Amino acid sequence: MNPSFPFSASFRPGLAVVLVLLLALAGLLPASADDDWQDLHDRVNRGELVPMTAILDWLETHYAGQVLEVELEREEGRLVYEVEMLGPRGQRVEFEFDGASGELIGIEGVGIDDMRRRP
Repeated sequence: MNPSFPFSASFRPGLAVVLVLLLALAGLLPASADDDWQDLHDRVNRGELVPMTAILDWLETHYAGQVLEVELEREEGRLVYEVEMLGPRGQRVEFEFDGASGELIGIEGVGIDDMRRRP
């Protein structure tokens, strides 16, 4: 695990559990827990949804911080990943990604430039 960036492959399963619970609560997945994972997996396989790991990998490459929360919501007819991160100076920043394309569509917060990784 890279000490300068706290989430890694071992951290992602916990985020996946949070994501599935949030999806179920939001009504985006069936009520049955056995079907939750299958439905999410099917959406990714059909290309309807970018894998959450792709979003987290992109964030790890471009921004320093710790993931606090991941949500998948339906906004204006499209699925949107919302990832809240805690930056190295304690700033909270929310990133929004189009769920279908993985494109970064918004960033909100203070001190965002301090979180950017420099090439």
